[in-house]
Amino acid sequence: MYSCDCARGVPSESYQLTWQASDDVSTKGLSNNNWTHRSSVVDNGCVDIDSLQEKYEALSPALNERSRRVWAATEAKAIGRGGVGVVAGATGISASTIRRGLRELDGDEHSLPQESIRRPGGGRKRTADSDATLIVDLDGLIEPTVSGDPQSRLRWTSRSVRRLARELQRLGHDVSHTLVASLLHEQGYSLQGNKKSREGTSHPDRDDQFRHISRRVRGMQRRKQPVISVDTKKKELVGDFKNQGKEWRPRGKPEIVRVHDFKIPELGKANPYGVYDLTRNAGWVSVGIDHDTAKFAVNSIRRWWMKMGRAAYSEANQLLITADAGGSNGSRNRLWKIELQKLADDTRLTIAVCHFPPGTSKWNKIEHRMFSHISKNWRGKPLTSLAVIVSLIARTTTDKGLRIRCELDRRKYPKGKKVTDAEMATLNMKRDKFHGDWNYKFRPRTHN
Repeated sequence: MYSCDCARGVPSESYQLTWQASDDVSTKGLSNNNWTHRSSVVDNGCVDIDSLQEKYEALSPALNERSRRVWAATEAKAIGRGGVGVVAGATGISASTIRRGLRELDGDEHSLPQESIRRPGGGRKRTADSDATLIVDLDGLIEPTVSGDPQSRLRWTSRSVRRLARELQRLGHDVSHTLVASLLHEQGYSLQGNKKSREGTSHPDRDDQFRHISRRVRGMQRRKQPVISVDTKKKELVGDFKNQGKEWRPRGKPEIVRVHDFKIPELGKANPYGVYDLTRNAGWVSVGIDHDTAKFAVNSIRRWWMKMGRAAYSEANQLLITADAGGSNGSRNRLWKIELQKLADDTRLTIAVCHFPPGTSKWNKIEHRMFSHISKNWRGKPLTSLAVIVSLIARTTTDKGLRIRCELDRRKYPKGKKVTDAEMATLNMKRDKFHGDWNYKFRPRTHN
């Protein structure tokens, strides 16, 4: 509490200042905090305590540690005798801090660089510096197998910063979750997801097959013969189901979809099978509603040839297909070979096939040149009907000129059809010398 025996803000020859200090004000040399000090502060004026408090409250958010003590010292110096006590009582800044500021103003204390707040080494010591085992224990919780503790309490739980903080507290460390987060960043840790890069055992001829495919593709393109990449895209549920990704919509009005992804029997699933022309950067997609069989795959290639390929390659007499080693167009699929022979007979094309080695489907061009762009185009859009799926696929484009045509295939393709040895014997198929199981071609059969 401060009181002045003159009217506030009105000068007088002399006045008495009454000060009852609060608990948080430093009072050097006094035995208790409840005291009354009367002295002449200024000769010809009265200190407006309310104004001083208001000024400090307005400036305080913008002041740092250094500027706060310098400002307080400036105010105390302006008041004169007893100014340190007045400013300390009005602002709550300790008297010792204000005196340090006065020494800085007078040049008695070693001056700090302009950008510094404290002298080097000043302030509270970092917890990591004062707690010798903190970093070691934190590393042990993050990587329990490295520290030799496979039974760590956090081995089988989510390692959030709050949980790590609780475990460190249990070990006797005085830490908060914010400190744990800062220490993790300092130690080079970051939040990371899993990275798909481990492919397992690769075939010893994997790289040679890649080079073989590359040579075949370049050779066909030089002769202006069609080269296509084929594959089945992921099956999609038809209906008002959540589709990954986000779309711009009015704030607070997301599109409402089903909670559970259970197939709607009357709508079923869509099976997109794609054909990508490597030379022309153009694609074809047949959207099937039945099983993904070899007959469906070859019929999709047939539709591409009839609708797009034949017009673009009117002089063609060969066709090269690059495909995965498994699935409906797999290298061991007998029905795939039977249907390709029929296609060769019908189109009078010599059809060559090169399969990618097992486990290398990501190298198939159609995956990242066409299918990835289709997924981007329909992100965040529920695939509510087959018509929506066909439209979204057909409207997929890229800056490099990708164009796609899409068609709904309502035909039935039953599973489980067996191909006999006698049927295989009728094929006009020739296997390459290098990996004939992956590389082969069909010539049109002569009709009787």
